[in-house]
Amino acid sequence: MPGSLLMAAPDAVAHAPVLADEIAELLAPRPGETVVDCTFGAGGHARVLSADLGPNGLYIAIDQDPDVRAHFATFAQNAACDTRFVRANFADALAGLDAEGVRADVVLMDLGLSSMQIDRPERGFSYSRQAPLDMRMDPGRDRSAADVVATASEADLTRWMREYGEERYARGIAKGIVRRRAEQPITTTADLVEVVKAAVPTAALFAGGHPAKRVFQALRIVVNEELDVLEEGLDEAFALLAPGGRLGVICFHSLEDRMVKRFMRDRVRGCICPPGMPVCGCGRQSAAAAITTRAVKPSPEEIDVNPRAHSARFRAIVRRAGG
Repeated sequence: MPGSLLMAAPDAVAHAPVLADEIAELLAPRPGETVVDCTFGAGGHARVLSADLGPNGLYIAIDQDPDVRAHFATFAQNAACDTRFVRANFADALAGLDAEGVRADVVLMDLGLSSMQIDRPERGFSYSRQAPLDMRMDPGRDRSAADVVATASEADLTRWMREYGEERYARGIAKGIVRRRAEQPITTTADLVEVVKAAVPTAALFAGGHPAKRVFQALRIVVNEELDVLEEGLDEAFALLAPGGRLGVICFHSLEDRMVKRFMRDRVRGCICPPGMPVCGCGRQSAAAAITTRAVKPSPEEIDVNPRAHSARFRAIVRRAGG
């Protein structure tokens, strides 16, 4: 079973892949197939999804984080299938694979931060640890979170926190950021947390988790252009699928999940004629069929073992012949 294989993996303790057994069952990689893993991370899902590919199968790992190469090297050394690593954001990587003529039987996107990013303070993703305010998934990107906080207008900061973080106190926090940076630079995670705590009502400090959680999420999305990459990446992933190919996506917040749900619904939908038309006049055919009719969520048992899995939502579709 995939779960027992996962337990045997030597570096799996540090990174528990979310919904591993459910994803392996629903995407069902088979011998000789090609799997594209858009966010390889520490390789937790890779160990499960590659288990049945065999010597004629191919596992293509994509990640923009250069630190992932060491994890991929360990995985490739032990994998029973052929392997390949592409360092890029997944939208660019998928477009490149499509241009090469690669066709995938399975594409997986895990949109959450990897544990190794969260657990390394110097990467600046965690609001609970003192670190440089960075948040770049690819350290080679031009703009860090500190750069965004230092240069963005109050209006942009407010909009981003509202739209990407669903932060109800966005305006006050944005004002606090602008006021603080006029006095001294905001360069560390602790600096930003201090600004957030000073800007929100006292009651909000003790309700709904850490008060800076939504602000950090919004800045991370801006720094890494995550929603733009996801929008492009979904189109590229579907284009890469062979007939019968399966696309699965794990989301961790509502903005991503709504985008993925809409994308998959549009591919599954056939006729778009107005209700009441006696005969279809649009001729539109469904390009895909649903594998999941609603989002798959982690079990209480999985959440007990891996609390970071609690917000995960998994959706999947299969491409129809001619779709």
